[in-house]
Amino acid sequence: MVRILKLASGLLLLAAASTHSALPAELPTLAPMLERVNPAVVNIATSTTLRNPLFEDPFFRRFFNVPGGGRYRTRSAGSGVVVDAARGYIVTNNHVVERADEISVKLSDGRELSAKMIGSDPQVDLAVVQVDPDALSQIEFGDSDALRVGDFVVAIGNPFGLNQTVTSGIVSALGRSGLGIEGYEDFIQTDASINPGNSGGALVDLAGNLVGINTAIFAPSGGNVGIGFAIPSNMVRAVMDQLIAHGGVKRGYLGLAVQSLEDPRLAEAFGVDRLDGVLVVEVDPDSPAETAGIEPGDVITRVQDREVRRIGDYHSQAAIIFVGDEVDIELLRNGRRRTFELQVDDDDQERIRGAQIDQRLTGTELQNFRNQEDDAVGAGVLVTEVEDDSPTAQYGLRPGDVIVAANRRSVRNLADLRDAVRLNSRQILLRIYRSGRFGYVPIR
Repeated sequence: MVRILKLASGLLLLAAASTHSALPAELPTLAPMLERVNPAVVNIATSTTLRNPLFEDPFFRRFFNVPGGGRYRTRSAGSGVVVDAARGYIVTNNHVVERADEISVKLSDGRELSAKMIGSDPQVDLAVVQVDPDALSQIEFGDSDALRVGDFVVAIGNPFGLNQTVTSGIVSALGRSGLGIEGYEDFIQTDASINPGNSGGALVDLAGNLVGINTAIFAPSGGNVGIGFAIPSNMVRAVMDQLIAHGGVKRGYLGLAVQSLEDPRLAEAFGVDRLDGVLVVEVDPDSPAETAGIEPGDVITRVQDREVRRIGDYHSQAAIIFVGDEVDIELLRNGRRRTFELQVDDDDQERIRGAQIDQRLTGTELQNFRNQEDDAVGAGVLVTEVEDDSPTAQYGLRPGDVIVAANRRSVRNLADLRDAVRLNSRQILLRIYRSGRFGYVPIR
């Protein structure tokens, strides 16, 4: 006799006792759901032209016989998800299509389509591309806030170029942050196998609804060890709408610095449970938070509809607060619950503290920078504040400086700066633009 134990998800555990009885005619399967959603997961191939600055020197080009002026092309592959078949919009990871000269999308029916970039957000690692909307299939968005640890999920993508690969597992954890992968982190952790090439692919629930975009793995041995991370679908949808509307993200700035209450002694000092919220430690002058009346010592328990219990909860909400939003914040002040409404205006653009990127940048405040008036600098990172007694001030960094490169790598935004400073653990070599001239600032 074969005993079949049905789980609530419809998956099976089989315990073989004998072989005398036949199995039921139809076993529970994910095949019908996958037949519906698989066509909406696509392969994305990119081609990028790079150049080696060393080979720009005519002597080196001639000595090493380097063709094409030292330029060379690289190719990479990843996955994407069709989320709007009528308009041809596909969501993927920013790192899949970043700096690509050409983007090609291969559908499950074998068609290959040329795609154009609509917009990207390196801080969350999302991008939207568009193809000709001809006979496409799409995946419907699910509610990632409704996920629970233990829910079954399925990852679909193109690992190692193996198209339409499906793996299954469970939600291992929610709200993972502090990993140093992206600027804003609120990852779904899953043990569904995610491998190179899965980036940008779909994480779906058993109904076939999109609950996440696969983006990274923890791989100490270089391969999958059952720890993968996906960006929650609610964050994906909010960022996607911004990218389609504006070609970028107009992320707002509240003007708050917060601290975890996980230390029981600190929580006790403020008369709250250690998982009751996050502590406001600083409120920037003239910020939306100060205008609304929020003060240091307040304990934030909710931002919009999201309950805030840990730092990751707060930062995940900050990732989807945009210019023009009205933000409701619920907090505890002296044991009393209060609600404040913050108005995020056009001049309240996203800013972060340098320490969020690297401890060597402690004492600075940074902001993405775009300049349409000066041809010398089109984009970079603007230094908005430098504390007088900070190491960065002693090394010569000043408010108003625009960081255009770090450790000899071009910097166009905060995400580029984060990647570049990791190249050297001893020193950060910043190339800056100041008062019409370029210069270098080394920070140790």
